[in-house]
Formats: sequence, C-alpha cells, structure tokens
Amino acid sequence: MRSIREADINGKRVFLRVDFNVPFDERTKKVLDTFRIEASVPTIRYILDRKGKLILCSHLGRPGGKVVESLRIEPVARELSKIIELPVKALRDSIGEEVEEEVRRLKDGEALFLENIRFYPEEEKNDPEFSKKLANLADIFVNDAFSVSHRAHASVYGIAKLLPSYAGFLLEKEVSNLRKLVKNPEKPFIAVIGGAKIKDKAEVLEKLLHTADLILIGGGMASLFLKAKGLEIGESKFDGDVEFAKKLLGRVLLPVDVVVSRKFGEGEDVMEVPVDKVPPGFYIMDIGRRTIELFSEKIKGARTVFWNGPMGVFEIDAFSRGTRAIASAISEMKGMSIVGGGDTAEFVRKEGYNFTYISVGGGATLEFIAKGTLPGIEVLE
Repeated sequence: MRSIREADINGKRVFLRVDFNVPFDERTKKVLDTFRIEASVPTIRYILDRKGKLILCSHLGRPGGKVVESLRIEPVARELSKIIELPVKALRDSIGEEVEEEVRRLKDGEALFLENIRFYPEEEKNDPEFSKKLANLADIFVNDAFSVSHRAHASVYGIAKLLPSYAGFLLEKEVSNLRKLVKNPEKPFIAVIGGAKIKDKAEVLEKLLHTADLILIGGGMASLFLKAKGLEIGESKFDGDVEFAKKLLGRVLLPVDVVVSRKFGEGEDVMEVPVDKVPPGFYIMDIGRRTIELFSEKIKGARTVFWNGPMGVFEIDAFSRGTRAIASAISEMKGMSIVGGGDTAEFVRKEGYNFTYISVGGGATLEFIAKGTLPGIEVLE
C-alpha cells in the first residue's frame, strides 16, 4: 500500500477516513470508550504536525441514510479535541457550499470533522457523484479506517479512486499483523472460534482449514456443530447451516463438556454435563472444565493463535469462566497472539490480557483473513 509517509502533506487539504463509531451515552452525549479514537491519534498528529489541513470523516451508528439527531458526530469531535488538545470543529453537513467554505477557512495544522457520513444514502451506494463531492474538498485521501475497509463505500473506496491516496498508520498496522496470519503464520497455528453467527464466519472457517493446524470451536458456534453430530442441545439456539457444519466435523475440535442452565440469564439449575448429556429444556451457556483443560493444553503448544468469538455467554459472570480461561491461556502462550475484533477484542482489552495484537476490526478482520485483502486496501495498492 502507499503509505502516508510518502505523502506531501504540508499546506495540503487531507481527507482522513477514520472509524470513530464509538459507544456513547445518547442522553449525556458522552463518549463511553475512546479506544478507536486513540488508535488513530498517531495518524492525526502526523498530519497536523506537518501542517496539513485536516478534514476528518467517520460514520456513527446505523442511521440508514437519513439524519438522526442522536447520531450527530459532534460528541465524537468534542472527545477527539480533548484527546489531542486542539479544537476540532464539528460540521452539520459533509458536502455543500457551507462545508466548502469551512474547508477554505482551514489553516495549516487545523482540523474539522464532517457530519456523520452515513446520513447520506449515497455513501453506502458508493455513488460516483457523491464521491466527487467529497474528493473536491481535499488534495489527498488517507484511509485509517481498517474496520470499514471491507465496505466499498464512497468515503472508503470511491474517493480513493479520485485523489492521491495513502494508508494511515493504524491501517498499516492492522494489515501488517493480519498478513502474518494469512501469508506465513509460525506453526503450530491454532484458531479459536466462538460466538454465535456462523454465517459471518463460514468463509474464514474454510480458509483456516487450509492454514491452521487446529481449530477450536466454542460459544454458540459449538451448538451448531453439536447439532450436526446429532447431539441434544436443549433450548440452545444456533445460527448457520447444519449441513455446512457436518462437512467440517472431524476437522475441528469441539467441547467435550458444557455448562447448562434451565434459564437463559443469571442461571437456574446450573450444572456441568458431558456434551452428549445436555438435558432437554436447558441452554448451553459456557464450555466446561474438561474442555477448558483440553483447549488450554492445545493453545499452550502453539506458536501462533488467532481468536474470534467468546466461549460462552461471558457477559453474565457465572458463564464467563470459559472465555476468561481461554484468554489467560492465549496470553501465556509463547508466540504471536491476535484477537480479531468485536466483543472478544473489547473483552481482552478491558480485562488487560497480554496479546500481541488486538484488531479494531470485526467483520473486516474476518474478511481479510478469508480473502487476504479488502476493497479499501486494494484501492491503495
């Protein structure tokens, strides 16, 4: 990829696509987690220190192509301003004469923030005219939003076709770390896949079958595979194709015991049972002790581990043991450990587990591992 280090920034208008889709309190308008903002600060400081005129762009939430007052970008711009200790003006539009006038007023080393880009239906359609209007605001485009680079949207892909375009430091770091998994992982390479939605992970599972030495399956994903084996899974829900799971049986390692509860919640009649003894009417909530020992032993001998998806309903403390145990095992293994986006990455980061790399991407991380590239990356090559 063309790197921001190669760009002539001094005095130039720099359009920086970031992913500041951060959780915030809609009532108080206070940002609750600044991790994604802080991840792009090195790129932001680099541009401002080199006297670039910075035009920031991000989406927030899922407004569906219309203005949603509670999803305006202003609270995010305010939080960024505090972090970098410089004023960052939030605009109430992303295109139009008023925006163009604000950009003209920008001085070297100053920054402004365009309105939530997904207020515009043209963004997700990658509309050529909309891309041109965005491109007309700037001299240079920089992508630092790995977590949306699997989307060929106007502010990620369309604009990159129209301007000299570069990768920011966060995007470079993501690609560098994930390419090690795709191209040349040190062996043994173990993938730990949990969570519930197999339809989001079918492609990556098929890819990992060819690159990983072993795939450990937990969480809601395990219910699908246990069902594919013809076992009773009680009231447990699964998302995915049983026939697809049947094809993978024998090529993945499944739990040998599970924690079950009569109620899906804090728990009622909680017990630990072998996977072939799940009582009717119960929910599978976590992996059991024997599975923790089995999975941990496999992880201990690995030189590379990729983890995506919790081992159980970890948000409820009574059913977080499996996820915590696997996080500990991975953080103690001697080698490269990468956690791939979403709830798992947030859990690892907030609990302070020691991983080589925590990806900010969710779907983008999985798609990159499955395909080796993304639309927003290809356009920078």
